[in-house]
Amino acid sequence: MKDFRYARATDIASALATLHHDDTTVIAGGTELLNWYRLGIATEGNVLDIGGVQGLRDITREGDELVIGALATLNDVAAHPTVNGGAGVLSSACRQAASAQLRNRATMGGNVLQRTRCPYFRAEEPLPWGCNKRTPGTGCSSLTGQHERQAIFGWTDDCVAVHPSDPAVALAALDAQIEVASAAELRSIPMTQFHLSQQEAAATGDPRRESRLEPGELITGYRLRLRPDEAQAYVKVRERASYEYAIVSAAAVVRISHGVIAAARLALGSVAQRPWRLYEAESQLVGLPLHRNAVLPVVERALSASDPLPDNGFKAMLAARAAVRALLTAGGAA
Repeated sequence: MKDFRYARATDIASALATLHHDDTTVIAGGTELLNWYRLGIATEGNVLDIGGVQGLRDITREGDELVIGALATLNDVAAHPTVNGGAGVLSSACRQAASAQLRNRATMGGNVLQRTRCPYFRAEEPLPWGCNKRTPGTGCSSLTGQHERQAIFGWTDDCVAVHPSDPAVALAALDAQIEVASAAELRSIPMTQFHLSQQEAAATGDPRRESRLEPGELITGYRLRLRPDEAQAYVKVRERASYEYAIVSAAAVVRISHGVIAAARLALGSVAQRPWRLYEAESQLVGLPLHRNAVLPVVERALSASDPLPDNGFKAMLAARAAVRALLTAGGAA
């Protein structure tokens, strides 16, 4: 494992001043970074610990908005009464992530920045196969190799990996804003636009890019509107009930009026390198009764636009069923 220099930040200003210099990465909960160094994925010479920065772990209500600090742990969020009351889909997603022990350490900021679980990307060095994320130009071994868990939306021949975060899917369905800071400015990015699919990354000129976070920027938190009048649910399909990443997942936020759907937001997880909103299906669901026979054809049409690989076509059907289950669970019709 590469040696690195370790330092602690005492406040946001000092953290941003340090991040302004190259060759520095951040550690908070510490559930991933040392693995990245061990595997040779992380190569920075400096590690900045922001775990003690005051104010970044707060979860507060500001009017009808919820503000979640980047250092709030997944268990902090899952147990918070305000989150449960107005953003229940996020509570559910946090509870279903990782294990209880990891949720006590894993932070909301770090979780959305975790890297793919692709086995070719996670291989020990020296790599016995090609991975463009690790060594550009060596190819994507998963494209013609093991890819049952990989993307069905937004992929390219350079990479077919998916993003594994559960909370990110819920945040996308809630239309949350992710707040980031640098030494020069503060800015907000819609959660639906924060991560990049491989096709979107290629358009930036850097096919390895996974998010819109710029060098020197730090996630400080999330801001979202509380929605106590909307029913919410998160469905995670996985091979075992605990400490397992999703094969597919779905977050649903729906408002019912006079027995029909008045508004709906649907986000899928583990089908792309970012949470995947089903915008067309959302608009077509409005006016329909919340019955399986009514909503399933709409969601299936949306999934027909997917582009599966030879061995993961089942994910389109599975994702459609997960989305419908999330809708029905949210509305109490499951």
